[in-house]
Amino acid sequence: MRVGGPIHYVVTGFSRCIPAQLPISTRFRYTISRTATMTCVSHTVQQEVMMIDTAQAFGVDIGGSGIKAAPVDLNKGEFAEPRLKILTPSESTPQAIGSVLRKQLEHFEVPETVPVGISFPAPVKPGQKLNWIANLDQSWVGVDITEALSEECGRPVTVVNDADAAGLAEQQFGAAKGQEGLVVVTTLGTGIGTALIYDGVLIPNTELGHIELEGGKGDAERYASSAVRERKELSYKKWAKRLTKYYSLIEKYFSPSLIVIGGGVSRKSDNFVPFIDIDTPTVPAKLRNEPAVIGAAYYASTK
Repeated sequence: MRVGGPIHYVVTGFSRCIPAQLPISTRFRYTISRTATMTCVSHTVQQEVMMIDTAQAFGVDIGGSGIKAAPVDLNKGEFAEPRLKILTPSESTPQAIGSVLRKQLEHFEVPETVPVGISFPAPVKPGQKLNWIANLDQSWVGVDITEALSEECGRPVTVVNDADAAGLAEQQFGAAKGQEGLVVVTTLGTGIGTALIYDGVLIPNTELGHIELEGGKGDAERYASSAVRERKELSYKKWAKRLTKYYSLIEKYFSPSLIVIGGGVSRKSDNFVPFIDIDTPTVPAKLRNEPAVIGAAYYASTK
């Protein structure tokens, strides 16, 4: 490749091109396709460009310990760029979280026209104020989440519950893709998050990790979460017996067509999923790479 003069591109929408030997920022700014004119370091280059797919939306996952963000390729259901994780501020107020979000948007130079979806660790009811929060600062209580984060980001954003975001990602791109009927997606971690999706439509803000188990076992996530397994040093087979009690109730109450088990422990699904003794087909999640980020981006793209 020779350097000197304008590069020939065509700007069309929202994808990315990487010339074979020319260093170009991997951050997504424009949709670039095969030939128009663009100036680069005051030199002119005549060349053919190699096209790769890139992002159509931007996703963020706000967690109690970290805030992860990435541009998302919705054609593939994966990150278009390596994600950026910033630790959640110790005082995780709306203003402090907003400051982190602005840094992430600026880092990736996200265009104003690109949908931004944010996964949030609480039930999200559009137009209503939050009435409780567990993993962030209590100053969120009484706040309209979508309104507050849009104001902090200086642009409209779409907010969705974190478990719902992960469920949508699995339904669109992962283990539940193309599945008809009711799909229950669970995330096993510190607690048990749940998402219900019926014929591709999200039923938001379910908290089925808190259903009361039979036999006096109490709150499901206090009996069967991944954190409980670790704390009590349960073998995977003994843990599967606890999970059977939980998923048996899900099966009894909802008659789902499919149950998807996600969370970090799903990487070791062969150790416990085969021992969950229920009739409903039960499979591990496929999206290991931050499904809440992908799901939030997808959800924003539909609004």
